[in-house]
Amino acid sequence: MDTTEEKLKVHNRITPDFITSLKDNEIFVFGSNLEGMHGGGAARVAREKFGAVMGQGVGLQGKSYAIPTMQGGVETIAPYVDEFVAFAKQHPEQTFLVTRIGCGIAGFDDDEIAPLFVKAIDVPNIHLPESFWKELV
Repeated sequence: MDTTEEKLKVHNRITPDFITSLKDNEIFVFGSNLEGMHGGGAARVAREKFGAVMGQGVGLQGKSYAIPTMQGGVETIAPYVDEFVAFAKQHPEQTFLVTRIGCGIAGFDDDEIAPLFVKAIDVPNIHLPESFWKELV
């Protein structure tokens, strides 16, 4: 995506920096660990506010969706992102608000994680952080 028109298409698909509530059709997408120990960062918010389940490190839980980011390098995160994108495509009635997964406690940078979401560019119900969009468009 290089054109101004394409960049404008994503303008309305930017995840807010701080999410404290969700609309009925919104899902909070956060970085987790495989053990589902949602103790800090966005994972803690997901547990305290949006139904994330302790012990469940992957997938939909309440009004949240966990993508594991703590198990190794970026290449270990990619299959979970692909699984998430496929899930979002199957649920067009939901809006998925992806947080800066992997860029907090897991220690990755936006330029390492954002490319994993290239398949999400054309999925209208996936919203990404502005910092990810800057890497993708």
